[in-house]
Amino acid sequence: MRERSGKKPGGQPGHSGATLAQVADPNERLRYEPDACCGCGADLTDAPEVGMQRRQVFDLPPITVLVTEHQLIERRCSCGITTCGTPPEGVNAPTQYGPQITAIILYLYVGQFLSKKRTATALAELFGTPVSEGTVAAMTERAAAGLDEFCDQVADRIAAAEVAGFDETGLRVAGALHWVHCARTDKYTLITCHPKRGREGMDAAGVLNKFRGVAIHDAWAPYDTYIDVEHQLCCAHLLRELAAVIDTAEPEDDWCWATQAADALVALLKLVTEAKAARAHTIDAIAVETQIQLYVSAAQIGFNATSARSNPVMKKHNALARRLLKRQDDYLRFIRDFRVPPDNNGSERDIRMIKLRQKISGCLRTLTGAQRFCAIRSYLSTAAKHGHHYFDTLVMLTKGQPWIPPISTT
Repeated sequence: MRERSGKKPGGQPGHSGATLAQVADPNERLRYEPDACCGCGADLTDAPEVGMQRRQVFDLPPITVLVTEHQLIERRCSCGITTCGTPPEGVNAPTQYGPQITAIILYLYVGQFLSKKRTATALAELFGTPVSEGTVAAMTERAAAGLDEFCDQVADRIAAAEVAGFDETGLRVAGALHWVHCARTDKYTLITCHPKRGREGMDAAGVLNKFRGVAIHDAWAPYDTYIDVEHQLCCAHLLRELAAVIDTAEPEDDWCWATQAADALVALLKLVTEAKAARAHTIDAIAVETQIQLYVSAAQIGFNATSARSNPVMKKHNALARRLLKRQDDYLRFIRDFRVPPDNNGSERDIRMIKLRQKISGCLRTLTGAQRFCAIRSYLSTAAKHGHHYFDTLVMLTKGQPWIPPISTT
């Protein structure tokens, strides 16, 4: 759980910053001479130059759309046959938008979550280019159609990974609740959309049903149906659940089982973090065993104290304590295997963009449209993890040459 750092808001001492800096070779230089001396009023035309102040203004030139006409010349042979010149690849219609404009539209619509209407308005106002909402939809459809191979490769690479994170979140599609499923590693992201949240939706993504590594996820029961997978349950989720139990404790109580369990878990997290920072391969066994005993005893006390299950809150707390005991190995796997992170924060970061899209521009109108949107988001997220900018990879996609992660990357 995130705690108060005690730091003041804003940039911290020693951070790199992003201050606008002058460049050595500006595009244009304008000189401004003084007319007369500010002291005596003398003419300075022939006075020696003794210095110069440099002030640079960073701006954009007027943005205009460049129209290129491709003239396909027709020539008639002496045999009577007329032959026409061949246009470049991708030039298919009397009028069409080029890859740069198409990439900008996708960047605004999928990358920055503008609605189709606002994307079209932005293009018209920024570039003087009239674009309809239907054009935005058609461009998205064509772009997503070019990502089938990419998505298949990413799904296979996540399925072959030793450790991967999985998460799901709701999304309004066609007026009904659908589910976005995320499978990810530090190098790959696959986001899919399905009407079902559980096993059916997970299998449709094509990763978990082939995965044989350690799956990091929350305590959503359908994940446990994958019996060939080892599990690391999210400790961040667990700490939030324990905090909720602590909040319901009586004010006069000096001790709460959930507090002890949370403190023990935080201590274990700290031990692992320190060991990783020191590049150690093991942790102090005595310190670990001490905290595990505190964790187990707290969970056992909590389970016994709530065994009456006399109200909905007590039932929920009892289920949590029982899960702490039953799934101890899956909550604490990160202690034994340093490859495994203790939380699923990476998956939550990757899937949070979908919720942000819904917050900014509302629901998506069709399941097909949502699936296309998710495919392009998978592409952008994976490219960003490899150090590539959204716009550059979108230009490659709109040229019919989508970026593919290098095979050697693990």
